[in-house]
Amino acid sequence: MTVLPDDGLSLAAEFPDPTHEQWQHLVAGVLRKSGAEVSDAEAEHKLSTALEDGLRTRPLYTARDTAPDPGPPGFAPFVRGGRAEGNTGGGWDVRQRHTTADASTVLADLENGVTSLWLAVGEGSGIEVAALGSVLDGVHLDLAPVILDAGAETGPAARRLLGLYEERGVAADAVRGNLGADPLGHEARTGRPYDFAAAAEEVRLRADRYPGLRAMTVDALPYHEAGGSAAQELGCALATGVAYLRELTGAGLSVEQACAQLEFRYAATADQFLTVAKLRAARRLWARVAEVSGAPRAGAQLQHAVTSPVMMTRRDPYVNMLRTTVAALAAGVGGADAVTVLPFDHSLGSPDAFARRIARNTSTILIEESHLSRVIDPAGGSWYVERLTDELAHSAWEFFQGIERAGGQGAALRSGAIGERVAETWAARSVKLAKRREPVTGVSEFPHLAEKPVVRAPAPEPLSGGLPRVRRDEAFEALRARSDAHLAATGARPRVYLAALGPAAAHTARLSFAANLFQAGGIEPVTEGPFEESGAAEVCLCSSDAVYEEQAGAAVQRLRAAGAGHVFLAGRPGAYPGVDTHVFAGCDAVSVLTATLDRMGVS
Repeated sequence: MTVLPDDGLSLAAEFPDPTHEQWQHLVAGVLRKSGAEVSDAEAEHKLSTALEDGLRTRPLYTARDTAPDPGPPGFAPFVRGGRAEGNTGGGWDVRQRHTTADASTVLADLENGVTSLWLAVGEGSGIEVAALGSVLDGVHLDLAPVILDAGAETGPAARRLLGLYEERGVAADAVRGNLGADPLGHEARTGRPYDFAAAAEEVRLRADRYPGLRAMTVDALPYHEAGGSAAQELGCALATGVAYLRELTGAGLSVEQACAQLEFRYAATADQFLTVAKLRAARRLWARVAEVSGAPRAGAQLQHAVTSPVMMTRRDPYVNMLRTTVAALAAGVGGADAVTVLPFDHSLGSPDAFARRIARNTSTILIEESHLSRVIDPAGGSWYVERLTDELAHSAWEFFQGIERAGGQGAALRSGAIGERVAETWAARSVKLAKRREPVTGVSEFPHLAEKPVVRAPAPEPLSGGLPRVRRDEAFEALRARSDAHLAATGARPRVYLAALGPAAAHTARLSFAANLFQAGGIEPVTEGPFEESGAAEVCLCSSDAVYEEQAGAAVQRLRAAGAGHVFLAGRPGAYPGVDTHVFAGCDAVSVLTATLDRMGVS
């Protein structure tokens, strides 16, 4: 950290230094005015936010929130980056994924900002091993690194790619990229292992001839996509990396050579600070593994960040552009060496040309216009980020140690231990999603029932059979799909009538809340005209608590007489005769909406 010279100027010299306890006292005073009974010490905890893995973010961080020295960029423990210069030389590697054998799309990406190709080959993709030559037709293989993702067909795909390098006269020392061997990642995806020893032997044979080519990927995406937390993702990546080190050194490579064959892949989410901390913690953890393995200088982890498929939505998919932009920014700030921005229509099928353009331009804008890569570790020195990095690293290390006690990554996968832990995490998160404590814009919040659906050609069916793939939107997507089917069959969506009581100042807020809630389940809210003309069989009262006290009882009787079969009330449960269901912020929206569609006969 740079220390500025003392020029005798102190802008706050006339003000006393406030203490942490004084701040807590002032915060407690504000909370008490809102009706909360808290002590000064409890006030800070009241404003903190619970994260997964037992972590919490507090409202205030100060110099007393210490964390271990992250060291300078390019030096152990590599928290601030694996290279001293970071990405200042020209930005991170802009890497785009291809799952279909379309050479024109590959060239379009390379001609417009993409700097490396990530090719899904064999099972689970539309690129056959034999088609690699045609897919890469016109590609300058000495300039564009190729990263394979071929699963059980890694051996044949690697041999075909290396054959292309020879056929096209690419010097062995000019070859860059990764052959993508990842036996444990493939097993996590499919439940089917492939020969570990053969992969290690392939690496040993090629390590010296192709110094710029890596052979193995430690892919943490299967654990993230199954609903795992950040610490679980890091712990599984660490355990997988350790397993590969054992195999490679057992095949005759030194620890340094083995480390040089690995590349790590992580998810980048729209939780920008957690993503930044995750990438920094990942480097620190791997540096520790290299240190105890006797090769501390080999601990600089090569990182590939991919914008999270879990956060992508099928409804209102254009919002995905915002999500992936924040995720890409976080990946860049976190020091990722390569970044893949998934197109906004990724969840709908094969991305079109516009979506691919937006995806690659996201990195281009962050690098060339926002100059994000010109600063090395821009989050470094933030008390919050440094503390979160440290806490996350400890939580991930604990999870990793549990895997090692279970016999290592392979054994923990096969016993179901990892699947169980990840499923527990996702179940807890699903509750937050159902209650809209974790809102999903365009899906659980601000849905638009009249939106025109975005349709794409089908994409190759992804690999399955192992850990599940989850999405944040899945519960609400199922509700919306039921509504769509009802619309197609009857010409109308299921409806609910919103009965506004009292003046606009009293009912507007809860009327908006109720409309938002019901639309999240594909139920059309009707606010105009009398209930009898709405075409709805269910009704929701919307107003203030004071108006409910005066009018709710009579309103319920009137609506029941008019044929209302079920009466909701927008507000916390209270003594209102005749009300069947209360809906309020924090209620289980998925359960309420599911039951509503069931009563309406929407299958």
